[in-house]
Amino acid sequence: MLLRLLSLSAFVALFAVSGATAQDKKPEKLTPTASVAYGKNERQVLDLYAPKDAENLPVVFWIHGGGWQAGDKSDVQIKPKVFTEKGFVFVSTNYRLLPAVDMTTIVQDVAKSVRWVNDHIGEYGGDPKQLLVMGHSAGAQLAALICTDDRYLKAEGLKLDMVKGCVPVDGDTFDIPAIIETAETRWRVHSLPPAKFGHREKFGNDAAKHKDFSAVTHVAKGKCIPPILILHVAEHPDTSAQARRLGNVLKDAGLPVTVFGARDTTHGKINADLGTPDDPSTKALFEFLGSALKK
Repeated sequence: MLLRLLSLSAFVALFAVSGATAQDKKPEKLTPTASVAYGKNERQVLDLYAPKDAENLPVVFWIHGGGWQAGDKSDVQIKPKVFTEKGFVFVSTNYRLLPAVDMTTIVQDVAKSVRWVNDHIGEYGGDPKQLLVMGHSAGAQLAALICTDDRYLKAEGLKLDMVKGCVPVDGDTFDIPAIIETAETRWRVHSLPPAKFGHREKFGNDAAKHKDFSAVTHVAKGKCIPPILILHVAEHPDTSAQARRLGNVLKDAGLPVTVFGARDTTHGKINADLGTPDDPSTKALFEFLGSALKK
């Protein structure tokens, strides 16, 4: 029998059952259904996980973190198993890294990967018209930027309206000038040494570039920006402030946004726990997906 998209009520019911029967057992990792190249560079590859007999399923497109200079598409913990069991095709992409390339190239790589998904995901049972873009940390910045600055998708012949929802997880760079000022003020007032390769250097030592790589800069009505769920660590001052900043900009533009702060967690744990039973961020995520996919 072909897998079908679960309704919001089915999402909640299924998750409640999994929480009741698997309190102490986390799902094991899956082997990708396929690993494919979307470009010529060795980093321009993605992993794809598809349920058996998949047909026209929504697609989760995941962007890993690592400060734009580390990380890998395999850093997905239990997400592929959780999402495929709930009726999704799951894609995790690599991209070229700093300092070998600049930030513009990184974002372009992500857009090229989305283009591959648009063109080929149907071969693996996914529906390109039901695309959900997500990412953690540096991947959160990339996800938010791809879903607000439409120039990158347009360069690949795509439009923002192909994205049904966006979920950036614990990013601190939705407003890059703000995080640079915050970090550098902290170093100065506490007489701390600056980072050797901080945000200023990563995004180019140019104030105009800092604004251009910030999702908040590109939020505007009439751009088909998808609904956004911003997940963040409630006790972390920087990611909390950045989450509220992006949330407020989206809200002021009349765009659908939910900001969810997870308590008693950390930057790494909020990502690792995504998909586990009884995890508050996971519950917020599947409620969001159920709503986004109805539209």
